[in-house]
Amino acid sequence: MNNKSIRVAAVQFHVGTDVGENLSTVLRMLDQAAEVRPDLVVLPEFCNHLSWYDGQEHCAEVSVTLDGDFLQAVAAKARSLEIYVVVNCTVRREDGTITGSSLMYSPEGELIADNTKQIYIGHENDFLEPAKEPGPVVETPLGRFGLYSCMDGVINEPPRTLALRGAQVLCNSLNSFASDEGSLHVPVRAPENHVFIVAANKVGPLVPEAILVPVSEATGIPQKFLHGAGESQIVAPDGTVLACASLDREEVIYADIQPAQADDKRRPDGTDIFASRRPDLYQSIGENPNAQTYPEWSGADSMEAAVINLTADGRDGLREAADSARKAIEAGAQLVAVPPLMGAAAIAADLPAALDFSGEVIETLRLCCSEESYISTALPMRCEDGQDRYCAVVIGAGGVVFSQGQVHRSARFEWSAPVDRFDNIVLPFGRLAAVTSDDSLYPETFRLLAMAGVDTAVVSLEPLGAWELRAGLLERSAENRINLLVGAIASPLGAGFATALQRDFTVLTPWQERAFDGLLSQPELYRVADQQPILEVTLYPAAAENKEVSRNTDLVVNRPWNLCGPITAD
Repeated sequence: MNNKSIRVAAVQFHVGTDVGENLSTVLRMLDQAAEVRPDLVVLPEFCNHLSWYDGQEHCAEVSVTLDGDFLQAVAAKARSLEIYVVVNCTVRREDGTITGSSLMYSPEGELIADNTKQIYIGHENDFLEPAKEPGPVVETPLGRFGLYSCMDGVINEPPRTLALRGAQVLCNSLNSFASDEGSLHVPVRAPENHVFIVAANKVGPLVPEAILVPVSEATGIPQKFLHGAGESQIVAPDGTVLACASLDREEVIYADIQPAQADDKRRPDGTDIFASRRPDLYQSIGENPNAQTYPEWSGADSMEAAVINLTADGRDGLREAADSARKAIEAGAQLVAVPPLMGAAAIAADLPAALDFSGEVIETLRLCCSEESYISTALPMRCEDGQDRYCAVVIGAGGVVFSQGQVHRSARFEWSAPVDRFDNIVLPFGRLAAVTSDDSLYPETFRLLAMAGVDTAVVSLEPLGAWELRAGLLERSAENRINLLVGAIASPLGAGFATALQRDFTVLTPWQERAFDGLLSQPELYRVADQQPILEVTLYPAAAENKEVSRNTDLVVNRPWNLCGPITAD
């Protein structure tokens, strides 16, 4: 491994409606960034002009060309400072189209990467053309870099494809008001792909200041949420945030990183998270949604659920789980998530004994269920085909009503024979999936579930990394609009949680139940508190039908399916 260390910086600032003034800001901030002696500087999205246009002619007028003064000045600055620069602008192309594109300039001032945005949000779709080809992964003496911007990071596919093609450092330029960008969408892309992230967002108004008040009044969005949300950041492959900027100030942040660390895709148990992917099962992700049939939604408007918090495992844990599950069901819970009662190490040490104990778990939890309630957990099972598998199960009053074997191979469950599909079950409250611990690592898992019409998923989790509980599973819920129950084995890495989809969701549409809170797609989050035996929560299965985060931007249907080749390639 090449352990060469480089210094990367992210810069956040305000961009207004005067293109010349914005160029001056860009050049000034590059000079300011140069004071920390970086090798690479990443700038925000739409550096040339606010993403706000009077019409197509106005958009064209304020956009830049590759050989025009704006970008040539940026290239000259990169050359004079001897640094790599990533700048994002609306670019007027030779064929007359306009794209939102991230551009990388070398220390020699040469354009070495040009990556157009794949999925636009809201009104951006009215003016800008999406990418027709995958963006480049550029090899430099510093490492391998990939570029993407804003909405491309709110879903998993664009960063995922860059990482699968070998990028070690992903540069994300943002133009975002959303508070869940900095807390969720930006940092999660690092550990889920084991890469570095360098992300630069804006501060200040994202609409012309002269119309800030009337836009706020017309949309019902408080003025503070019409400003860039800041929190530019640099994230390591394990999810550690190495540097993070403020919410509202012009700022330069930096960190020293070793890009080659991103080449190691192993989890703590030795599982290579790229080598263990199942592209053969992901084919529908790369198919045209218009040619696909999606199940009709039939989820209940609401349902009562619970997550059990355990302080023990084995038989002591089973007694504790049964007591808490029974109480939750008596209080009205229709679905209860129970953490695994056997850890991976204990199962591997004595698989026959673990299989015997599984029968006891199923019978004990079955007796806790009513005719209208179900419990989900994970355990080893000997399946009908004679294979031993680690399974996520749903248990009802009559026993196991659904079983999902582990799909992706993992080192700690190496004894488990993988299955070749993700299934789901329709229950009175909606369409439910149950996911094993190590299958939950893969963004493709939940994308397939969303495409299959799943509105609620349960994960009985034995985490190996804090990021799984902090951001990983939360993002799976957010980017797919799926309610989620996570029953986690108690550990210093974190506790279980639940996510409930908001019924008021699409930005710039009338909301009835809540005021706009600055979240783009993160659902309501409820975490198990210390010593809390039962987390009770109301979920909204029917809310999963609406996946349109803003006009013309559906989180699932508008995925860049035609650019997902690296995800589906063997």
